[in-house]
Amino acid sequence: MKTADWFHGRRVLVTGHTGFKGAWLAAWLRDSGADVTGYALPPEAGRPSLFEMGRVEEGMRSVLGDVRDRAALAATLAESRPEIVLHLAAQSLVRRSYAEPLETLATNVLGTANLLEAVRGLESVKAVVVVTSDKCYENQGLERGYVESDPMGGHDPYSASKGCQEIVTASYRRSFLAEQGIPVATARAGNVIGGGDWSEDRLMVDLMMAAGADRPATIRNPEAVRPWQFMLEPLRGYLMLAQAL
Repeated sequence: MKTADWFHGRRVLVTGHTGFKGAWLAAWLRDSGADVTGYALPPEAGRPSLFEMGRVEEGMRSVLGDVRDRAALAATLAESRPEIVLHLAAQSLVRRSYAEPLETLATNVLGTANLLEAVRGLESVKAVVVVTSDKCYENQGLERGYVESDPMGGHDPYSASKGCQEIVTASYRRSFLAEQGIPVATARAGNVIGGGDWSEDRLMVDLMMAAGADRPATIRNPEAVRPWQFMLEPLRGYLMLAQAL
């Protein structure tokens, strides 16, 4: 059975559904016939929003809330009784993490713990996918790249928060959720590109906006090498992972 068909009629909760990847994922699930509930902050003011422009809210239940609000998040899960939980809500910008380190840590680390704590008390949940980042690894300057068994770490607050998110998820899996028979996995992706991303500090976004305004683009890290991936690829991976769980 195709992955999209497998989700038809299933209750799915997506956190971060007003963001770039979250909006695409919620729309994909909605159009696959899933019963989708989203939980996220409102779209960021002053920037175009894929969630709003794509009318993603139509045909799904959208709850505006903060993953740091443990009670509101738990109430949403209890009411929607999801079978599958896909956790994408995050503060996802590296430079903003320097300006707002506590907000970044509270959202990415405690927000994940709040979600897993809410899942812990639900009998309906059959699978949880926590989306972290390829920035979760301790940067050892390895030319070979990184593999899943490499140690977690992170120099900047964003990367550190993603390493912590992995550790918190593993702790909840081993301490609580495995005993309840709830399988939990993390997924690490990064440098995702595609339509509907208007976030700050995105190289492809900056290039397109500069071209549209007929002005030179600023390359912040000209020596860096980035492996790009089209946004539907990791989203398909999240869905396949949830189905496998």
